[in-house]
Amino acid sequence: MQVDVAVTPDGLDESAIPTSAVLVIDVLRAATCIVTALANGCAGIVPVAAPEEARTRLAALPGALVAGERRGEPLQGFDLGNSPLEFTRERIAGRTVVMTTSNGTRALLAARDAAAIGVAAFVNLGAAAAWALTARRNVLLLCSGERGARSLEDYVCAGLLAERLVAGEPAARATPAAEGAIAAARPYGKDVARLAQESSWARHLASRGRGRDVAACLTLDSMSVVPVYRRDVDKIVGGHG
Repeated sequence: MQVDVAVTPDGLDESAIPTSAVLVIDVLRAATCIVTALANGCAGIVPVAAPEEARTRLAALPGALVAGERRGEPLQGFDLGNSPLEFTRERIAGRTVVMTTSNGTRALLAARDAAAIGVAAFVNLGAAAAWALTARRNVLLLCSGERGARSLEDYVCAGLLAERLVAGEPAARATPAAEGAIAAARPYGKDVARLAQESSWARHLASRGRGRDVAACLTLDSMSVVPVYRRDVDKIVGGHG
């Protein structure tokens, strides 16, 4: 098993995607929202690229909700933004959610041809690592990044995942990219909450009154759901590590 890390969806080795299990990471906040939604009984998440496409897909899905953001701000007329605190059982249980975000859904769509696709964040880190180990194939940890640049919180999450995968599989081999992420993540291993101050996007969200979102996203192993994209139904559905 090879464990690799991509810091953004740009420049992916597309030839490796079909034979890999990909974990898509967007800690702040899309991946955390997706994990939270499915833990709270959401029927499925439909990831789309653009707000216009989200509205079109919504029209064909009676009873569905539409969620999303651009530059961290909710989209006008959408039912939900991109706060994990909004995805409550009362709001989303049994319903499908069409979602578009600045970075997370873009990364999910970039990985669409993978042999298996899961969604990872700090909140389901252990379960996501277990899911990847059971895939018995090469693993790509795909960070969503921030508008084409590296996101510290996604990179740290990838590093912690890579470390768990290498520890959990004696035959696992970390690529140089994965080794770099592991090294960067070590200072945060027992205190991911530090990222509230050290991540520029976390600080931005807090400045916009979303400090509770940041705190919810920077919580380790609070959920056991591993969202999995199913090509046959074009939805992300809940699974377990």
